[in-house]
Amino acid sequence: MKNLSTGPLMRPLCLLLTFLCLVAVFGCASLPNVQNMIVHKLSRSDQPTRIMGAKGELSSKTSKAMIKRLEGQVDETELLQQQVQLMQSISGSPLVAGNKVTLLIDGKATYAAMFKAIQNARDHINFETFIFEDDEVGNLFSDLLIGKSAEGVQVSLIYDSLGSMNTPVSFFQRLRDGGVLVLEFNPVNPGKVLKGKEWALDNRDHRKILIVDGAIAFTGGVNISGVYSGSSASRSRSGKEEKPWRDTHVRIEGPAAARLQRLFINTWERQKGPTLPKRNYFPYAKQAGDTLVWVVGSLPGEKNRLIFMMYLSAITHAENSIYLTTPYFVPDDQMLKALTEATARGVDVKILLPASSDSILVYHASRHYYTRLLKAGVQLFERHGGMLHAKTAVIDDVWSTIGSNNLDTRSFLTNDEANAVILGRDFADSMQAMFERDLKESDRISLEEWEKRPLDNHLKEWFFRLFKHWL
Repeated sequence: MKNLSTGPLMRPLCLLLTFLCLVAVFGCASLPNVQNMIVHKLSRSDQPTRIMGAKGELSSKTSKAMIKRLEGQVDETELLQQQVQLMQSISGSPLVAGNKVTLLIDGKATYAAMFKAIQNARDHINFETFIFEDDEVGNLFSDLLIGKSAEGVQVSLIYDSLGSMNTPVSFFQRLRDGGVLVLEFNPVNPGKVLKGKEWALDNRDHRKILIVDGAIAFTGGVNISGVYSGSSASRSRSGKEEKPWRDTHVRIEGPAAARLQRLFINTWERQKGPTLPKRNYFPYAKQAGDTLVWVVGSLPGEKNRLIFMMYLSAITHAENSIYLTTPYFVPDDQMLKALTEATARGVDVKILLPASSDSILVYHASRHYYTRLLKAGVQLFERHGGMLHAKTAVIDDVWSTIGSNNLDTRSFLTNDEANAVILGRDFADSMQAMFERDLKESDRISLEEWEKRPLDNHLKEWFFRLFKHWL
């Protein structure tokens, strides 16, 4: 359950509590055969391409022309058309045009952009996060949110009960006393579960979403925590201060912000939060740029595993390159098959992983798959320095995604997750440049050296892989 907490002090308790409850209560669930679902959906998909603009849905002719222009930015690839057809078919949600998308690398840039947006808020701030820690970073955010509430801006916050379980109750009470509406997602304590709701410890809100005035939105992998700044909150057990965590976020300005707003409001309503005050949550969407964005939200349940379908479809239809970055890599057989088949058809497949992890379970479980991937021609890299926590992909030089979803069973199966898919060569170039910078701080894993690893590592990989359904 590596993605159930951040920081060495939270990890053991979170792991033990969640693992025991899942084993005892929920058993061993598994992902459905999504490849068959993808083939079925694509075979029946005769819908015209739909793209929403600032003033409403664009004509079919204009939508098709926009996709054709994107396809012309890269060599031959089926990726774009297949993705458009699939995502329209399974989600009913169109692409959104007219956005300005800014890549935010690491906590410093992400927090600076968030602070600026919050400071400029005039109507409302909706904030959803897995972890909100009571540390220097967390208090900077809480002070700012309380200050905006005092100015008359409506501030609403959702935090995950398990992800933020080390944050004292008094921290959130101070926010409430300051006028912020605060909602605890699926409380760990069953006594706090509202009447009419089931106790759902397995379902965690792993999303990281901020929406300001319905016009600017953020999403990605960055939690609210000092680990991103190398503060005292990230000190290791040795007492030495660790390097800041490496993560990625994205700022979206324009009509696509409404899609993230809808995810937030739906979560608030599903969790039976108090009625949100009447505010201009969906203002007239002004065109802010020319970037196409797809906001994809996943929930537990077979029909809601949209991000899993998105990844598998993108990998399956890639023609040139697949560059994945993930901190927690515990793939199912379908994803392993898709990755190895991609290399077999000549696709350049690179996966960037952390050289060290905040979860010993996932660290060894993920390494169980190295031999199969390396033998198939997949290139694996392990990044040194601060903990790699980014969840990103760039495929065929035109398709990019940034979000909260890890490439593991838990994220795909039981979490609430959110990813933004960005289509376009310019943004993909920025993503690829970021990926290449990370590679320079990484070691490539060779099959020859990998097969020489100590026997005890083999045993750890075999053992921890047994718990893949809970990782």
